[in-house]
Amino acid sequence: MWGVLPVKDFENAKTRLAPALTPDERRALFRLMVEDVLAAMCASALEGVLVLTNAPEAIALASAYNARIEGEPENLGQSEAVARAMRILQGEGVGAALQLPGDIPGVTPAEIDRVIAAHSAAPGRAMTIVQAHDFRGSNALAVSPPTLIPFHFGHDSFQPHLAEARAIGIEPQILTDLPGIALDIDTGEDLAKLLARPNLKTRATVWARQQGLAGRLA
Repeated sequence: MWGVLPVKDFENAKTRLAPALTPDERRALFRLMVEDVLAAMCASALEGVLVLTNAPEAIALASAYNARIEGEPENLGQSEAVARAMRILQGEGVGAALQLPGDIPGVTPAEIDRVIAAHSAAPGRAMTIVQAHDFRGSNALAVSPPTLIPFHFGHDSFQPHLAEARAIGIEPQILTDLPGIALDIDTGEDLAKLLARPNLKTRATVWARQQGLAGRLA
């Protein structure tokens, strides 16, 4: 199984955090979150990691972790970017792929390995999904083959992805108890929940605590 990490422009990242963080803070936080996710992916049992991006900062990060880099011919949305990465992998004979977003800094290699193991146990065409903590998004999506379904990433993608799988006769595996994957950071409330986990020490959380963001968000 390969991992897919789509990364958009750092300059305009995480606008929903604007009430709580300055533009420079949002940009710094997003970069650290992407590195947290990339580091976990590269330390997991994934066969390889494909980073789909045109952002110079993301290209530099991917290069530092020896991840594969694919650019976007145009500024695609997340669903279109993931679909492009999946087509590339399937065209090269990859049998399964796992998409993760760049805003789940609490993810661990062990959590990714749990998704890989659960998905690998399903024969033939299959889909495994981890929903967001608000039960609306798809924070991890493993598919065999990589182009199994059309993608609907966004704030309410969980149910559409289930519907796509069921429409072709596949009952998805839904994994729970993966708190690092489940908590995506979109709002100040999300960030406060992340920083409320005292034993969680990632690049993003260490930086955020150093900046005093926990107190500000409280």
